[in-house]
Amino acid sequence: MIEKVCQSCGMPMGTTDDLYGTEANGSLSKDYCKFCYVDGKFVDDCTMEQMMKLCIDLNVAYNEFLTPADAEKLVGGFFPSLKRWKK
Repeated sequence: MIEKVCQSCGMPMGTTDDLYGTEANGSLSKDYCKFCYVDGKFVDDCTMEQMMKLCIDLNVAYNEFLTPADAEKLVGGFFPSLKRWKK
């Protein structure tokens, strides 16, 4: 089974609705987490590179076995395919 991820930051969404953001009408977003998307808008107006930097830093901070280079390779490998960043 492929786990659903936020289509902005790549965070795994889990098996409950707890991490999903909201649309303007209050319904849950099908694509984005609550840290990226609230009331139908992105929380931060940032570039893909800025979001990648944030996610690399968070991955390294919360995973003692992940080096910055490995985190950069991991994040850089899938970010361009996320809905928010696809061109």
